[in-house]
Amino acid sequence: MKSYAAVDLGASSGRVMVGRVGPDSLDLTEAHRFPNRPVRVPEGLRWDILALYRGVLDGLRAAGQVDSVGIDSWAVDYGLLDADGALLGNPVHYRDTRTQGVAEKVWATVPATDLYAATGLQYAPFNTLYQLVAARSSSQLAYASRLLLIPDLLSYWLTGESGTELTNASTTQLIDPRTRDWSYDVAARLGIDLELFPPLRRPGSPAGLLQQSVLDETGLTGPVPVTTVGSHDTASAVAAVPAVGERFAYICTGTWSLAGLELEAPVLTEASRAANFTNELGLDGTVRYLRNIMGLWLLQECVREWGDPDLGELLSAAAEVPALRSVVDAGDAAFLAPGRMPSRIADACRESGQPVPESPAEITRCILDSLALAHRRAIAQAQELADHPVDVVHIVGGGTRNALLCQLTADACGLPVVAGPAEAAALGNVLVQARAHGLVGDRTSMRQLLARTQPLTRYEPRGTVAVWQRAEARLAGR
Repeated sequence: MKSYAAVDLGASSGRVMVGRVGPDSLDLTEAHRFPNRPVRVPEGLRWDILALYRGVLDGLRAAGQVDSVGIDSWAVDYGLLDADGALLGNPVHYRDTRTQGVAEKVWATVPATDLYAATGLQYAPFNTLYQLVAARSSSQLAYASRLLLIPDLLSYWLTGESGTELTNASTTQLIDPRTRDWSYDVAARLGIDLELFPPLRRPGSPAGLLQQSVLDETGLTGPVPVTTVGSHDTASAVAAVPAVGERFAYICTGTWSLAGLELEAPVLTEASRAANFTNELGLDGTVRYLRNIMGLWLLQECVREWGDPDLGELLSAAAEVPALRSVVDAGDAAFLAPGRMPSRIADACRESGQPVPESPAEITRCILDSLALAHRRAIAQAQELADHPVDVVHIVGGGTRNALLCQLTADACGLPVVAGPAEAAALGNVLVQARAHGLVGDRTSMRQLLARTQPLTRYEPRGTVAVWQRAEARLAGR
C-alpha cells in the first residue's frame, strides 16, 4: 500500500486528494479543498495563481507523508517567466476577451482547414495558439524566457525543474497528434517561438523532487518525487473511465462537458473539422476524440445569480417541469462569458420562438435538457466520424452527482449510462503515479481496479429517442 497526492485543479475549485493504492485496493480521500476565484483587474480577467499555489501547499501539508505528488488542471492557460525564473504577472484567464477576433487574423495566415489538418484541434477562441497571437505585442511576452502551462508552472515551483506535459500541450493547438510532437510549421507561420516551451514529457515521467523550501513549508520529509501525470484534467479523467473493452463513449462532466471517444489515431477529415471535434492526446498513445460542450457552467452561473439556492431542491423541482419544453445550444460561445446567465438563456429561447423559461426550476430543466441533447449529438457524431460504434456511455466527474442529468443523457442517447467515479481526474492522476511506481499494470488493469473499487450507478434509457430527435430538429431550425 502506497499513498499518492493528487493535486487536481478545476476552473472553480482546487483540491488535494490522497489516493492509497494496493494490489487490489484503491481508496481516495480529500485532504484539502479550496476555491479558485479569478480576479477582474483593469487589464482583464486573471487567475489568482498565488492563491492556488497556497492551496496546493496547504493541501500537501494536510495530506501528510506521501510517496509521490502529481498535478492536473484545466487546459490552455499559461504563465510567463523571465530569465531569472520569476513569474511575469498573473496568468490570463481563458474567458478573458483578449482573443476576440484573433481567430480570423490567424486564419488569414493559416487557413482553418490547414490548421485542423496539422493539429486536429477544434476551434475554441481561447486555445493557447490564439492567446499567444493576441499577446504578440505585449511587453510580458517580449520579456519572457519561458512559458509554462498551469500544471507545469506549479510543478516548477514545487521542484525547480521545468517541462511541458504532452496531454496538456496537445490542447495548445501547437501539437501534431500524429507525431505527438510540436507542429513546427504552424508555429513558424504564425511567428510563435516554440523555444519558450521546455521539453515535452509524458505521463509517468519523473518531474523532479520537492524542493527543501517546499518540504519546510509542508512538513513533509524528503525525498518526495513529483510524477508527471496526464496533467490536463480531462486526460486524467479519461484514464479513470471504468470501461470494459473499447466500445464505449465518455462524458467528463463539470464546468465543461467533454463528450467523445478514446481512439488509437486522430480523425483529421474535413467533416470532423466542420463538426468541431478535437483530437487531444491521452494516455499510452491514445487520442481523446471529443467535443467541448459548455457543461454545468450554465447551471453554476445561474445558481450564483440566484443566490446559491439548495441544489437538491432545485433539481427536484426541475424534474417536475415538462421535458424538452425549451432547449438551447449548449455549445454556443454566447454562453462563454460570466454574468446574467438566466437572462441570456431566456433570451436565446425567446429568439428561437420557444416558450421562455422563467422560474429557476424551468431554467434549470432547460439547461439539463439542453446538455443531454448536446451529449446525444456529440456522441452520435463521434461514432459516425470515427467509424467507432459504442454500446455504453460512461459519465465521470462532478456531473455524476446530478442524477437527473445522467438519466436524461441515457434517454437522449438511447444507451445505458454508467455514472462514476465523481473524482475521476484525481483517480486518474493517482493511478498514473501508482503505475509509474509499479503498483498497477496497463490501462486495462487500471480500469478493472476502478470498476472493482469505485461506486458506480447505471441508468437505462427510458422511452424512445424520437422525442429527442424532434427537439434536435427544433433547435436546428428544421
